[in-house]
Amino acid sequence: MEKYTPKLKVKYQDEIAKQLMERFQYKSIMEVPKLLKINLNQGVGLATGDKKLVDVAVEEMTLITGQRAVPTIAKKSVSNFKLREGMPIGARVTLRNNQMWEFLERFIHVTLPRVRDFRGINDKSFDGRGNYSMGIKEQIVFPEINIDKINRISGMDITFVTSAKTDEEAFQLLKLLGMPFKNQNQ
Repeated sequence: MEKYTPKLKVKYQDEIAKQLMERFQYKSIMEVPKLLKINLNQGVGLATGDKKLVDVAVEEMTLITGQRAVPTIAKKSVSNFKLREGMPIGARVTLRNNQMWEFLERFIHVTLPRVRDFRGINDKSFDGRGNYSMGIKEQIVFPEINIDKINRISGMDITFVTSAKTDEEAFQLLKLLGMPFKNQNQ
């Protein structure tokens, strides 16, 4: 049986790595930045009052990514938020390898075009170390979510972790992978 490789991963290996190598004059193919992982994180603010909301968030994240999400646990007690140490307050999942490439392809070609009034993603959200973070305001933009079964609209943060050393390298990598940035003049 032939091993399955996602299309975007093949495109990276065959075309994008070579383009990046030429653009930044790397001496070795090992210097070329690559996408290491994608982290999805969803905080559930109302979880202090209703524990089932975290379970719903975990199920939604699992549906969206195709990988089991885990609840995030509070590290400190905050009395103003009625939050105690050890309480579940959100959901997170980390995607690597084929699941990461599959998610990225679905995210770029299916999910982002479904965002209301979408004009491209912000190209200023890099952290200085080659990682890119963005927020999604509504989980219903993901095609895996059935709108009829949703009681609450909630958002999530998505972080693309790369091996790039600078924001410019990471920007070029994500742009070549197909991320629709607002300012395409760089």
